[in-house]
Amino acid sequence: MVIGLEMLNTDKHSFYMNRCLELAAKAAGNTRSNPMVGSVVIHKDVIIGEGFHQKFGENHAEVNAIQSVKDKDLLRESTIYVNLEPCSHHGKTPPCSDLIVGMGIPHVVIGTVDPNSVVAGRGIKRMEQAGIRVEVGMLENECRFLNRRFFTFHEKKRPYIILKWAQSADGFIDVIRDKETPIGPNWISGPYERMLVHQWRSEEMAILVGTNTVEKDDPSLNVRDWAGSSPERFLIDRRLRLDKGLELLNGNFPSTVFTEKTQTFDSGYTIVQLDFHKNIWTQIMDYLFRKNMVSILIEGGAKTINSLIKLGLWDEARVFTGRKNFGKGVPAPVINTNPSQMKNIWETELSIYFMDTH
Repeated sequence: MVIGLEMLNTDKHSFYMNRCLELAAKAAGNTRSNPMVGSVVIHKDVIIGEGFHQKFGENHAEVNAIQSVKDKDLLRESTIYVNLEPCSHHGKTPPCSDLIVGMGIPHVVIGTVDPNSVVAGRGIKRMEQAGIRVEVGMLENECRFLNRRFFTFHEKKRPYIILKWAQSADGFIDVIRDKETPIGPNWISGPYERMLVHQWRSEEMAILVGTNTVEKDDPSLNVRDWAGSSPERFLIDRRLRLDKGLELLNGNFPSTVFTEKTQTFDSGYTIVQLDFHKNIWTQIMDYLFRKNMVSILIEGGAKTINSLIKLGLWDEARVFTGRKNFGKGVPAPVINTNPSQMKNIWETELSIYFMDTH
């Protein structure tokens, strides 16, 4: 389908790059360790092709955009836009920079350089050496924000860390529990908020909780109220004291336990031994980085979340504030800055914080 555009007094480059970002975002949760990338092909101010990287291991955005162009002869007079530098190496697919060179496209507009060390400017250099005019930096901040997980992973050598919790109107994350308190979550949010949380789970590669959350809530941490894949499940159980019949340990789904113990019998889950006399979060993030976990959602209780806030080891926080008051209970974590975004979601107010300004 060919789309004609009239853009009087409009920055055409921004318009086309925004279209790349719209396309790229369609793949949220499906690209795993790959970035989200969209691409459009422009011929005389007409979009003649577009595409995005739809799923991990499948064609990259530039391939899909070029393949969608019906008259390939027009490519030699066209400009291709892409929000991330075209790759220059052979991975699961051939290099996109080689494809662009081979198709004779004379002009390439890129949102941002790829932070992955196997690319990192090499795709740009390859195209420039072939005589292609390459422009870089169009809507760079927006392009980085869309792929903030990917950039954090490659630049900081750890997953992008998202904290999530729900708190009462008077600032408690849970009631005081005793032996008579039933196991299960103490709901602060409603069904619409829970659906949103399941969407968030489908968009991240890993999810983690602490010992107390597992013991009190017995969560599954999978995706049920949304279409998508469940994240890989991780929990902290320093002394391996949790009941093996709990959802995360019963073998129905694969889980990984961070502990100081060693396990000699068949537990049905993966054991990763940590040194709890040292900073466990550095060890956990190093392990996740080696496992190629680009992002992690922390749904743990107050102790787990507070430890990360204290260390400044987080990137984003999503906080639901409900309408009910507990009067007393477990104090909710506190982030001493103003939220970047606030919105009402049915029964709660959602506040979103970023460690860095985006």
